[in-house]
Amino acid sequence: MARTEINRSGEMEVFARVVERGGFSAAARDLRMTPSAVSKLVGRLETRLGARLVNRSTRKLQLTPEGAAFYDRSVRVLADIGEAEREASSGETPRGRLRVNANIGFGLHFLSPMLPRFLAEHPEVQLDLALTDHVIDLLDERADVAIRVGRLQSSQLMARKLGESRKVVVASPDYLARHGTPRTVADLADHQLMGFCFQRSVQDWLFLDERGETAPYLGATRILVSDGETMRRLTLDGVGLGRQGRFHVEHDIAAGRLVPVLEAFNPHDIEEIHAVYVGQGGHLPARVRAFIDWLARETKL
Repeated sequence: MARTEINRSGEMEVFARVVERGGFSAAARDLRMTPSAVSKLVGRLETRLGARLVNRSTRKLQLTPEGAAFYDRSVRVLADIGEAEREASSGETPRGRLRVNANIGFGLHFLSPMLPRFLAEHPEVQLDLALTDHVIDLLDERADVAIRVGRLQSSQLMARKLGESRKVVVASPDYLARHGTPRTVADLADHQLMGFCFQRSVQDWLFLDERGETAPYLGATRILVSDGETMRRLTLDGVGLGRQGRFHVEHDIAAGRLVPVLEAFNPHDIEEIHAVYVGQGGHLPARVRAFIDWLARETKL
């Protein structure tokens, strides 16, 4: 059979029905086919794949490991096809599963508190939210929208700016009471500094030098962490000094839980925050377009 003549989604649907109904005869009744036609279709599928999917007997049907894996993938593919068809026929009503990936700090302190309002406004949208400070590939992770903090890498992705935040060095009052407050950049040699254990596009610790120019602090960071929220928690616990986006610790500063230090040497370098996504605005699913528009409207930085 020529490749273009194969109805792969049809094969998957028949095979999935056989598995779910526990046999060819029951599946045939559901699909209004003959049991022999269903059996032949599954046989042709096995021949094309070069793998046995089911072990047949007179009493029951048993999946092989290959069959179980193919069934799981088929169910996901059929669900995606169904969702795509519903979206294509739904006009401008946002509905379906929205997959969002966000920076942990932005996700916890901004996005999560706002999401109930978005979901209330769009009751037919189902949310799949993943938080990580690592940059993901939207296509590999099948994400609709990702929130990126910092410099954007050149890519084919579309981006919409949500806001920006400058960086700030902070410590807890308890830490400063025990170790003293650094007054100059050189004083940092006597303090415990925290950095990130993944590669970043910019140096973590930047300050103004005596000429008023931005220069990196080259001293050692004793503690490395995987994400900004872990750094925030360790800073609150008095472990050391952290340098983070102001948006991440603004509430802690306002409440007196963290204190900015070395502000006279702060270069006020800016981190931009963007929503990135695949495709151009006119071709976005309604749920994605609605979410990005809502983010741009509701994010206050």
